[in-house]
Amino acid sequence: MRGLDVTVAILLVVGGLNWGLVGLFNFDLVATIFGEMTALSRIVYILVGLSAVYQGLGWKAIQRRWGLASQTA
Repeated sequence: MRGLDVTVAILLVVGGLNWGLVGLFNFDLVATIFGEMTALSRIVYILVGLSAVYQGLGWKAIQRRWGLASQTA
């Protein structure tokens, strides 16, 4: 599971950087690399979205797996 967590974190960083570039410079890095709404760019966007859902739903479980959960709760 830790490998999945790391992959999700990487995808979220890629997505965050891409949105930052879009907001600041109107530059879509994913579209530049993989093409404007090609199958590959759509897969990247979908994976980033699924990563956000996974991260949001599994935050407490991830903290427990990594030993970061608060012991005072």
